[in-house]
Amino acid sequence: MTSHKMRRLAVFTACFLIVLVSYCIRYSYGVLLPEMLPSLEISKTEAGVIYASFFIAYTIFSPVLGLLGDRMDIRWLLTIFTVLLGAGTFLMAFSSSVLVASLFFTIVGVGASATWVPVMALAQKWAPDRHRGLTLAVIDIGSAFSLILVSTVLPRIVVTHSWQYAWMTLGGLAFILAIINYFMVRNPPVKATQETARPSLREFTNSIRDIYAGLLGNARLWFIGLAYLLTGFAVMVPLTFMVTYAAEELTFTYAAAARLIIIIGAGAIAGKVILGYLSDRISRKIILIICGLFIAVGCAGISWTSNYIVIFIFTIIFGAGYGAVWPMYAACAADYFPREYSGMVVGLWTLFLGIGLTLSPIVAGWLADISGSLEWSFIAAGAGGLISIVFLLPLRRVKPGDISPYQE
Repeated sequence: MTSHKMRRLAVFTACFLIVLVSYCIRYSYGVLLPEMLPSLEISKTEAGVIYASFFIAYTIFSPVLGLLGDRMDIRWLLTIFTVLLGAGTFLMAFSSSVLVASLFFTIVGVGASATWVPVMALAQKWAPDRHRGLTLAVIDIGSAFSLILVSTVLPRIVVTHSWQYAWMTLGGLAFILAIINYFMVRNPPVKATQETARPSLREFTNSIRDIYAGLLGNARLWFIGLAYLLTGFAVMVPLTFMVTYAAEELTFTYAAAARLIIIIGAGAIAGKVILGYLSDRISRKIILIICGLFIAVGCAGISWTSNYIVIFIFTIIFGAGYGAVWPMYAACAADYFPREYSGMVVGLWTLFLGIGLTLSPIVAGWLADISGSLEWSFIAAGAGGLISIVFLLPLRRVKPGDISPYQE
């Protein structure tokens, strides 16, 4: 194996671990929530506010990190923000109220803002064009595998110790990840011919303001962004309240309720691999539409029945759609915009995503509090997944040579 291939493998490994650990931390909240609710004496709406604080910080910082990821040493960027991720996560163990927990989870959100957009942009630059979709899907398996890990390990930690100890453990993992990032992450090599052919940011737009204005004036960015927003709203309802819903309303044991998250993770891994592979051979738009359908059907089905086997089936369907949708959005950035600005494009889309992720736990918790059931929250999530498809329908395939941020 050549030194270049070894370096590429090291970068891909680091990217996988970054996604794995950051999503373990993100999704732990939903698994630990049934234990945190009585301990902090909070309502489901207040629980949604705590989770929303993460996504508000994540949304604000992701576009900035997308830009910085394209322009600065990615090793230092990922190392510093991973340390911040670990610090906020460790502090979550000392949450004593909605305000304190929201403050600590805001710190976690700032750190996590560097663990998706810059990571996926970096992976795209190292990946061969013919395998871009599959490469991103494999790296993003870390987010699905995180669901299996947290729903398997955390309940045991809670039973043996406490939910506070679980947050401390996750914070320690993030600190270890920071060390790994420092030694394994590197910027992609740029050939001399590529360096000459690739315009600088000054040559291309003369200012960052101009390039963002050009991107925001592009209809494709808005169509995909709005679909991304609705997708984010849809997926966060099960990922926030699935365990709580199963334990409180379906009277499953805590262990059985947590196993539903394992099912989501298993379905997500299958969805990433199968649909990610197909996306390199057929239109990514078609795969995104399939993902939207799976998410909508899965969420609606979960609210429809209390039978464990039927919920199992709909949970797998949801998991397949949830799992494949994220790398597909990341991969299609280079389908519709210049590849060298993929970090900026995905960063802008993350603004839309962040709105959906922020609103989702708050709206879902509020619906549950006023109706007395989380069923309506899952129905709302299904509607979000279905409507997201509408914004994808106008998209048309663009030839690579014709791609420009200023084209409609």
